[in-house]
Formats: sequence, C-alpha cells, structure tokens
Amino acid sequence: MKLSLGISPCPNDTYIFDAMLHGKIDTEGLEFTPRLEDVETLNHLAIEGSLDITKVSYGVVFQLISQYMILEAGSALGKGVGPLFVSKNIGDEKEIDPSKISVALPGINTTAHLLFSLAYPEIKNKTFVPFHVIEDMVLSGEVDAGVIIHENRFTYKQKGLNKISDLGDVWEKRTGAPIPLGGILVRRSFDLEMATKINRVINRSLAFANENAHALPSFVTENAQEMGEDVMRNHIGLYVNEFSLALGKEGRLAVLELIKASAALNQKATPEGVNLFLRDN
Repeated sequence: MKLSLGISPCPNDTYIFDAMLHGKIDTEGLEFTPRLEDVETLNHLAIEGSLDITKVSYGVVFQLISQYMILEAGSALGKGVGPLFVSKNIGDEKEIDPSKISVALPGINTTAHLLFSLAYPEIKNKTFVPFHVIEDMVLSGEVDAGVIIHENRFTYKQKGLNKISDLGDVWEKRTGAPIPLGGILVRRSFDLEMATKINRVINRSLAFANENAHALPSFVTENAQEMGEDVMRNHIGLYVNEFSLALGKEGRLAVLELIKASAALNQKATPEGVNLFLRDN
C-alpha cells in the first residue's frame, strides 16, 4: 500500500524518516511517497486533508481532530526546546513597547506563534514568513524582533542577535510540562490496525537511525546543505529524544494541555468525545 507522507526537510525529520523511505528497514508492505515542505505548508496541507500521514505543528492540531489522529512516534517534544524571541537592538523585555514593536513569526498556525501569543498577548503587529528568513529580517531592520525555531537557535548569537526570551521557558513555568512542538498525524479514516502499523514503522525507522547515528544519512545532509555537521547533530540532539520514540503518558498530557491552550486562544471549544491519540493509556 502506498501512502503520502509530509515531513519537513529539517534534520530531525529526515533523520527519523530516512530508514523507512529508503529501504533500510521492514516497512511491513507499506510504501511512502514523501513530500518535503516547511512546517507551515504542512499545516495548510493537513487542514486541506491532502496527506495520509504528516508532520504538523501541535498548535494547529485542534483544527485537525476530525480528520486526523496523533501517532505515538515521530514527535518533536521536550524541555529546553522552545522557540526564541530575538532582536538586534532590544536586549530585554523591559525595553519593549507592545504598541510599536513589529515581530516576524514562522507561520500563523505554528506552535511558535501559539507560544508567542500566550507569552505576549498584547503584541499585535505580526508578520508571518518562512522560518529561514526571520533572522535576516531582524538583522536588516525590516522588523524589530523575530521568533526563531529549528537550527536558527544555534546561529542567532554569531549573527549578532540578542535573546529577549525563551518562549519554551514561559510554557514550562506555566505548565511544568514539556513543550509539544510538532507531531505526526495519520488519517482518522484508517483503521486501528493500519494506524498502529504506520506508527510501528516510524518507531522502527527512528530506532534504526539511533543505532547508526555515527554516520548521518545522505537524506539528512542533502536536505540541510547550508548547515555544518555540528549544527545538524545539535539540531537532531535537541529535537529527537525519548518522546520521539513514543509520546507516552507525559507526552500525551503535554500535547493535550497545548491543544486546550490553542483552542482557548482561538476561542474554540476543546474537542470532546473523540480519541485524539493512537494510544490513550
């Protein structure tokens, strides 16, 4: 059976999914047609229902529950992994004028935007752009500040930017929970046996990657051409962890907390009467 699979070209995703896409493990008869896009594009594709399996921002999941279920494997979730609020000329929150500051963010549906809105609800002058252009927009003065994600958290200092705050710290202090950044969804129309098989294959793919982590696959390096290997490995080390193998009870509770926060911020009811996760125990 051939299934469409949406992932980002970032090292954490290409690392997790390499083995199952390139014949390195038993996929139990499943074939996958990958589509590599930035996470905000994946969010929109999921809203459209275009993909069988896809990475999405957890901040948008409340909109997708009627179409998709959250898998256990493949998530980016943890502590100390949150987006960073940075600026060239602002060094401290006390210097911010909420009515004047302009901020670039990586997509309206991203978890980064959700965490920013929870931390700074009074800031309204926002521009939504692909994540990889935000540093340059801040450096050029096109915006006063930006929210950076992915590998940019390893490069912003050397480019001359200051960290105003860590949005993950704000979330962790508020909830005590790890930060759910992105997860893997599967069509709700698939039966439990199929969804469980897909989850098992993703878990097996990541286990293979971890067992062979001494050499990064070409799928990782070719899709991260502007990064040095040290940045790629730091990226993988930060975003791929035990929660990527299985959300577990702690991970599911954190995701549920974020879904509730996202729904409340958007003045929507939290989904009820439907199982959000592949597993609920």
